This record gives sequence, structure tokens and C-alpha cells, in this order.
Amino acid sequence: MQLSQYRQVRIEKLEKLKALGLDVWPRKAERTHGIGDLLEAHDREGAKTTNEELEALGKVVSVMGRVIAIREMGKSVFATITEMGVKLQVYFRMNDLAEPGWEVVKLLDLGDFISVTGPVMRTRMGELSVRAQRIQFLTKAHKPLPEKWHGLQDKEVRYRRRYLDLVANPDVLLTFQTRSRIIAKVRSYMEGQRFLEVETPMMQPIPGGATARPFVTHHNALDIPLYLRIAPELYLKRLIVGGFERVFEINRSFRNEGVSMRHNPEFTMMESYAAGEDLRDVMVLTENLFETVAGHLGAVERPYGVDAEGNPRLISYRTPFRRMTLKDATAHYGGFDRALLEDDAQILRLAREAHVEDAEKQTPGALLGALFEHHAEKELIQPTFITDYPVELSPLTKNLPGDDRFVDRFELFIGGMELANAYSELNDPVVQLERFEAQLAEREAGNDEAMLLDEDFIEALEHGFPPCGGLGVGMDRLVMLMTDSSSIRDVLLFPLMRPMAKGAEDEEL
Repeated sequence: MQLSQYRQVRIEKLEKLKALGLDVWPRKAERTHGIGDLLEAHDREGAKTTNEELEALGKVVSVMGRVIAIREMGKSVFATITEMGVKLQVYFRMNDLAEPGWEVVKLLDLGDFISVTGPVMRTRMGELSVRAQRIQFLTKAHKPLPEKWHGLQDKEVRYRRRYLDLVANPDVLLTFQTRSRIIAKVRSYMEGQRFLEVETPMMQPIPGGATARPFVTHHNALDIPLYLRIAPELYLKRLIVGGFERVFEINRSFRNEGVSMRHNPEFTMMESYAAGEDLRDVMVLTENLFETVAGHLGAVERPYGVDAEGNPRLISYRTPFRRMTLKDATAHYGGFDRALLEDDAQILRLAREAHVEDAEKQTPGALLGALFEHHAEKELIQPTFITDYPVELSPLTKNLPGDDRFVDRFELFIGGMELANAYSELNDPVVQLERFEAQLAEREAGNDEAMLLDEDFIEALEHGFPPCGGLGVGMDRLVMLMTDSSSIRDVLLFPLMRPMAKGAEDEEL
């Protein structure tokens, strides 16, 4: 049967329900309990309420859910409904139902929403159920759930039809429930560290705070170009200038870049700034944050991916985390003498051997960053702080004491990917202006991800910006780690997807 025919049959059933005098699109569902609440109260492992105890309680409840299974047995029907990924059996018997309940049951389809009212019982097979005395019809699903959905391996289709993915795959729903718990825990942790949550503009006249290509839009009334923010950094720093001591923002940011297993053009960060602190303070804050989140989810050692032999891999979030300089990590995992990284000519030679693109056109500092990414990044599985970055890679960061070629920055790597980025923030307006001007020179040379000059930010610094420790954490990647998800699209409810070809919509299913 074609999809259009299935749809027509369901619409005909809807008309029959209307003919019974029902409000087939009611404004409110009859509900006294959530399905999860019932299972928690009566179906916990090792503490299940017996049928005799349930009869003694005489508990009558109203629950709602989507119908995902129907089994007819003469004058009885067993149905399964689901709510928030939790399932409950409903027992319909013709003689138990108030009119026109039985006729409604016979017109149900998989995917419909209903509410049922009746006593809680346990069947002879031991399954917790509601013995329905009344049924309220809530919604007719005009289209069926795809028959082959449970066996579908094409993740592209699942990402496009996330609503079906959530219905069919409880593990997917659990991942996004866990995401919400993680974000809530990050927020409560930061508040517990005396950080104040704030909000900064998502549309900005000058994109700043990171090296990335922005999305461009236009404000018609003011007739000015605007940019979707690539980071909230420069606005949060303005708040420190204005007298805030510790601020953070869980923010949506946008970068006009490609899509990969770890990148989506729209993503979530947590960014924070603490006046009077430096990189060492931020390290402690960061590692305690990760350990706290992992513990909140049940264990500070959590699975993520597999090792080279295909065995499940455990990542430990116990503090303190390992610390390595960028040069040390590059030499260690690259298998060569660290002294080579003190010679610009040797750095260029190593970059050529690693097939770094346009190596001759890049500075030694930029080549060091490329060599680190090539040799070391994928090897950093257990939490590791990488420190001492070349100044070319960090235009908003204080120099290392006594060395103006490197800055006081760390990136935290876990599972072979960057999870956090932190600075001892640059607060000298003269040096900051010089760094911006160097970025402008890079733009003129063809680097369209280099920063623009934000004159208002320079003016803010000139009014006095105290020593400050700044941190950015990739929330999507944090959720990837904590839920053992291999792709960022597995932890985004609606990842960016290429539009489907016209007419391909139903063929996918």
C-alpha cells in the first residue's frame, strides 16, 4: 500500500471518530500521572508492587502516551503507550469501557495519542498495566511510523527526521535527556563557584573573540551589516571592565565552516571570565567541572569509543589532569627530538614532511600548531592540558613571562579532540591593538578567518581591564564524551543538513 493510501485510511478512521461525537482534537489531556512516575512508584527492580497490593490500593490513574503497539485478543486488546521513552501497557476489555470506548479502541492506529483512565494492575505475566475504564482520544497520526525504521542504518535519514528517531529509538531520547542534565549541571557548578550568568548579543557589528569566518546578515531598519557571533568573548570582557567579577554564558555561536564529525556551524559553548585569576586557576576550575559532570552522571570513569584493538575505552575524569606543553606533545607523539622545534628551518622541514599545506607561506608559530594537530592531537585520549601556544595562534592572550613568541594558554584535549580553551587574558590595550593590526595584515594576505579590528573593545581596555582568566568549553563535544557519541550530529537535536532532493522525502523511509 502506498503512503498516500495509508494516510487516506487513517483520515477515514478520524471521520468515524468524529461521527461518534468525540472531540478528536481536544485542548487538554486527562492526566494524573506520568508513565515514568508510575513505573518509579510500582515497577522498580527489587521493589515491584504485587497485583494484590495494587488491588488493595485501589489506585485509579489517568495517563497519556503515543500508541506504539496493539495486540487484539477477541474482546480484549492490549496496547503499549510511550511517554518520554518510557513504556506502559494498557488493557482494554469491551465490557470495562464506558461508551463509546470500545469503538474508539477499534479505530486506533500506531502513532495515535490517547489518554486512559483506570486502576493500576499487574497481569498474569507480571507486567504493570492500566486496566482502562475510559479512553480519551487525543490525536490521530495521519502517517504511520516507518515499518523499517527500527532496522534503518542510514543516519542521514534519522538526523533529518529526528522526531521519528526519538519515537523509535529510546537510546536517542536518553542521549538528549542526558544533554539537558549536563547543561544544567554545568550551570549549577558555575553558579556554585560564584559566577554570574549573563547574556550577550548574538548579532554583532564586528565579529570577534575567535578566528573564524562569520555568517553575515543585514538589519533593514538601521541599514547596517551584522554578524552572527562567533564567540561572546569580547562582550563578556567588557562586563569585567564594567565591574563584574566573575561571569559566564552558555551561548549559541555560529561559524561559517564545514560540517564534520566534530563540527556544526551552529554550536553551544560555555564561556567564563574571572577577574584577578590566571591560567592556573582556570585549569583547576576546568578539571573540577569535568569531574563534577562525570560524577553527576554516575561515574568519573566513562566509556568513549574503542581503542586500536577495538576494545571499549574508558576515560578517567579524576583530577588532576595531565599537563604537557605544545612542543613536548608534538615531539613526543611525532617521535623526534624536541630540540628540532627550537629551529625555524627544522620546523619548516618537519611541516613539509607532514604535508602541511602552504608551509612556506606560514610563520614558524603557525607551523608548530599544524605539527601539533598532525602528530599529537588524535593521541590525547585521557584528559590532557596542552600549554604554551605560539602567539600567532592566540591574539587575545598574555605572553609567557620572558618569551614574546608564546602565550599563556591551554587547550584541554580528551578523546582525541579539543574540549576547552583558556587564556591568561591580554589586558594591555597597546599590545592588543598591535595584535589586531597583525590579524588585519593576515586578512589582507588572504586569511578570511583572521580577526577584525574592534575599536570599541580597545577603548574598553583603555578604561582598565584587570588580570583575568578566561575559559571556553565546547558543550556539544562535552555531551559527545559523556554519552559515548561518535558524531556531533548525534548530540544535536537538529543538526544542519543538506536539503533533500525534491520528491525524495518518502523514498527515504
